Amino acid sequence: MRYQPRVRLAVAIFTLLLGVLPARHALGAPALDRGTAITDPASLRELDRGRLSLARVMLPTRSSSAPLTNSELFASPSMAPVRKALDDEFDRYIARHRAELPNESIGVGEPYDFQLFDRTLLYSSQTRFVLAGIVNRMDRAYLAEKNCGEIRLIYRLTQIGAPGAGEGTVSPRLPMTLNVVLKAKGDGVMDGGDGSITCAAIAGRWLAAGESRLTGAEFAEKFLSGDGPLELIPSASIDRIETNLQIAHAPKSASRDFRTDYLLKVFHYNAPSDIFAEAPLENQIDRARLLADENLGRDFKAWLLDPVHFSEFDRGIVLIPDKFLVTGVIASTPVGFAPSVLQPAFGLVEGDDAAKDSVFKQSDVVAVLEKAAKLGVALQNIRSLGGFERRLSDMTCSGCHQTRGIGGFHFPGVDWMAARPDNSTVVPASPHFFGDQIRRRDILAALRDGKAPDYSRGFSSRPQLRGSTELAGTEYQDGWGAHCYLQHAHAADNDRSFRSWTCAEGLACQAIGNASRMGMCFVKGR
Repeated sequence: MRYQPRVRLAVAIFTLLLGVLPARHALGAPALDRGTAITDPASLRELDRGRLSLARVMLPTRSSSAPLTNSELFASPSMAPVRKALDDEFDRYIARHRAELPNESIGVGEPYDFQLFDRTLLYSSQTRFVLAGIVNRMDRAYLAEKNCGEIRLIYRLTQIGAPGAGEGTVSPRLPMTLNVVLKAKGDGVMDGGDGSITCAAIAGRWLAAGESRLTGAEFAEKFLSGDGPLELIPSASIDRIETNLQIAHAPKSASRDFRTDYLLKVFHYNAPSDIFAEAPLENQIDRARLLADENLGRDFKAWLLDPVHFSEFDRGIVLIPDKFLVTGVIASTPVGFAPSVLQPAFGLVEGDDAAKDSVFKQSDVVAVLEKAAKLGVALQNIRSLGGFERRLSDMTCSGCHQTRGIGGFHFPGVDWMAARPDNSTVVPASPHFFGDQIRRRDILAALRDGKAPDYSRGFSSRPQLRGSTELAGTEYQDGWGAHCYLQHAHAADNDRSFRSWTCAEGLACQAIGNASRMGMCFVKGR
C-alpha cells in the first residue's frame, strides 16, 4: 500500500485531532459529562484506594489490602478463561500476519515492522489496572429494563515497577483498558427504606451528583454514602468485563501507512461457576462467515430487513442474534472516510467489493426504504443506501471505535498518577464520547421524571442533539474538526441520510479523498 497524499492528509488530521483536548466545550461552561460520568482525577484516586479498587470489585473475599497486581489477577480461577482467550487471540493474530504479510516482520520492540504489545506485561507482578473513569450507561436500559441499564468501571493498565513509576510522577500507562460492566440495579438492591430502589431514583442520584463541586476524599465519601449513586454498586452486580488492547502498532514507512490494531473482547460473568466466559461482542457481525456462507448471509439479510428489526437498526437499538457475531475483533485505526477493507461491514453491501458476492444488494435496501415509506414509518437515520452502509459498520464495536476515537479508545481515562493530573494534556475520553452526553443525560432525566425514554441514537460521527444547542460550534457537532458531508450544488442531490451534517458559520466541509463526500469542518479558504 503506497503512502498517497490523500492518506497522508487524513493521517495528519487524525493525529492533530488527538491533541484537541476540551473536556469542557467552553471556558466556564458546565462539564458535558455532568451526571453521566466521573472523570475527576482526585476523586478517582480516592475511589481506587477504597471500595472501587479492582481488588474489591473483582475479588471481594481477598484478604490483602495491597493493590491487585496483574499476576495475581490472572492467577485467579475466574480469570483463567480470559487469559487463555487473550493468548489464543495473540497467536491467531501473529499467524494471520505471517500468512498475509510474510515480508513484514512482527514481534515485540522497535526493530519489527509490526510492533506487538509485550504480552508478559499483561500478566506481570509489575503492572496493575488503575481506576480511570466511571461511566453511567443507563441509556442502555432498553436491553434489560429491570436492571436499569449499566454502570461501567473503566480501569487502565499501568506499569508500577518501572523506574520512577508511582504517584506524583508521569505514570507509564499501557495501551489497554479493562471495563467492568455492572448492572445499574443489581438483583435485590434495596433503598434502605420500604423496598427495592427504582430506576427513577438511581437516575436522580446521578443527575444530582452531576451538580456537586466536591472532589477527592470528600467526593468519594459523599458518593459512596447512603444516598450517593456509587453506594448502589455491589460486586454482585457484575454482568461482564470488556477488554480493549492495542495488540500491535506499525509506524509509517515507505511501504505502508501508519496503523494501529486494537483487540476487542467480551467475557460474561457466570455466577454459579464464578468464571468469566468468552462471549460474542454485541452487534459485531462476522463479515468473513457472512460472505463465505451463503445460507448464513441469507438468514442475516432476512433477519435485519424484517420491518421490526430494521426500525430498531435505524434507531440504533437493535440487538443482533449471537449466531451472526464473533467473539473477538481487531479494530484498525485510522481508517479514513472512504470505504475500506479495515471497516467491519466492508463488502457486505453491493458495490464495496466487486470480487465478492455481497449479502445486501442495492435493490434490497431500496425496497426496504420504500416499504417503510408506504407504511408511514418515519426513519430517523437510514434514509439512503449510504445511511444503511454507515449504520451497518458503526453499530459494531470495532466500527464505533474507529469513529472519532482517541486511537482505538473512546475512554482511555484520566491519569491521576501523573504529577499534575488536573493539568494533564490527556483528556479522559473521545469526541464521540463527549458528543453523546446530551443524549445520555436526556435519557437519565426521562427515567428520573417517570417518562418514557427515547433510547434512539444517531450515527457515531455526529451527536444526536435532541433540541439542545450546547454543542453548537464545537468539534463535537459542527465546529472545527467535526465530521461533515460536502453538500452538492443542488440540494436535491444531497444524500438524505447526511444532508444535515453541515459546518458552523465561517467553516467549510473539506472532503477527505475523492471516493466519499465525507470530510471535516475547517476554516474556509480565502
